[in-house]
Amino acid sequence: MTDTINLPMLAEIEPMLVGEKRLEGSEFIPVLNPATEQVLTRIGRAGTAEVDAAVRAAAQAHADGRWRKLPPERRRDLLVRLAELVAAAAEDLAVLETLDNGKPIERARGDIALGLDAIRYFAGAPVRAAGQVAANAPDRHAYTMRQPIGVAALVLPWNFPFMIAAWKLAPALAAGCTVVIKPAEQTPLTALRLAELCLAAGIPPGVVNVVTGDGGTGAELVRHPLVRKVSFTGSTEVGREVMAAAAARIVPVTLELGGKSPDIVFADADLDRMLPMLSRTIFGHSGQMCTAGSRLLLHRSIRDEVLERLVPIVESLKIGPGLAGGVTIGPLVSADQRARVQSYLDLAEGTVLTGGTALPGPGYFVPPTVLTGLSPDARCAREEIFGPVLTVFDFDTDEQALAMANDTEYGLAAGVWTTDLGRAHRMAAELEAGTVWINTYNEFNSALPFGGIKQSGFGRELGDAAVEGFTVVKSVTVAW
Repeated sequence: MTDTINLPMLAEIEPMLVGEKRLEGSEFIPVLNPATEQVLTRIGRAGTAEVDAAVRAAAQAHADGRWRKLPPERRRDLLVRLAELVAAAAEDLAVLETLDNGKPIERARGDIALGLDAIRYFAGAPVRAAGQVAANAPDRHAYTMRQPIGVAALVLPWNFPFMIAAWKLAPALAAGCTVVIKPAEQTPLTALRLAELCLAAGIPPGVVNVVTGDGGTGAELVRHPLVRKVSFTGSTEVGREVMAAAAARIVPVTLELGGKSPDIVFADADLDRMLPMLSRTIFGHSGQMCTAGSRLLLHRSIRDEVLERLVPIVESLKIGPGLAGGVTIGPLVSADQRARVQSYLDLAEGTVLTGGTALPGPGYFVPPTVLTGLSPDARCAREEIFGPVLTVFDFDTDEQALAMANDTEYGLAAGVWTTDLGRAHRMAAELEAGTVWINTYNEFNSALPFGGIKQSGFGRELGDAAVEGFTVVKSVTVAW
């Protein structure tokens, strides 16, 4: 651990936030440091009573208008103040993120920065929200207005705890909604801190609430009759359950789910630029990214050269605790996640060029792994492993590359590497993915909507679409 990193203080039990109350609960879940397997703190497992209290606090805050009826300029100013407090606390937030998630501190700092950028971007949304005026008869005035949908349940993943919290919370608040946040039980610390910063910024109590717990807590929240919107990021399997629960009450959902994203490298690609970026494409965050470019598609003419250069790069990536500094591969988030990744490697599909076996503890480490020679129907080729495992395939023509890229149930992201801009735009148009990166990867812009198609979900984070997802459109016609 570097001498310059100060560890934030953690309580023995990190409480939930319900209105202004801090609740510990009666059952507890340990929060572990995945690099050491040691207990950092404990959180309450919210049950029916705690979830109900949080949703009712949010519902009351919505009903009495303490947030939605504030002048847009006032809501803007409070979100700006929240951004200022997040910026001041950024290092502590990054350290907390590394402690309970395991990601390298440099990556955690980048994630906090992305979340902060989203808060700043959406701070301006309250004053730019607008409806439309429809053409009509001289004695009629017809227009639309967007209004906050009500209480929003924000269910977070464990891989990007703060960033996704900010991506969901900021547009929900910008729209005028009140929220109940449910972080993953493995990584609750930054969401709890973010909620406290909301109070410190002057956002009224009850507008932002946090309940902690496991999947049972999330299910209670999604099913609550006063929840009017669900925004969920996580696995496709759980996303189906969330969608079914919301459908029973006709509640709209935003689902950002799994991926098996292709990263296509054509013969004219700039390999000197592409190869070093693999640490961002697949091995960043130890491969625990829904957007991970886990399928590397290489033009046959450059396959051997790429693999010859790729393996030494992969083997040079530093593995270790995230707070050590200079680490690329931190631990996986939990023992269960390490076992999941190892179960795929144990299938012995294809040829292992490097890696392939989890490292002994302490810590949940799996080295970066490269697999070649896989059948297109192999499980490692088709299923989301969610670990530092890269599968490699080759193609001969643009049409073959496109067919291979789209041959998946997922549709979250894709990468294209080429110096032919005509080809780049043709591929971007035909790839079945919500986001396409050309000559870059995993690059986000708060103004650009992000989300998937097919089994990767629907609805969008970021951009104006994110705010619209927390609103309902009302049409008004006035006659005189």
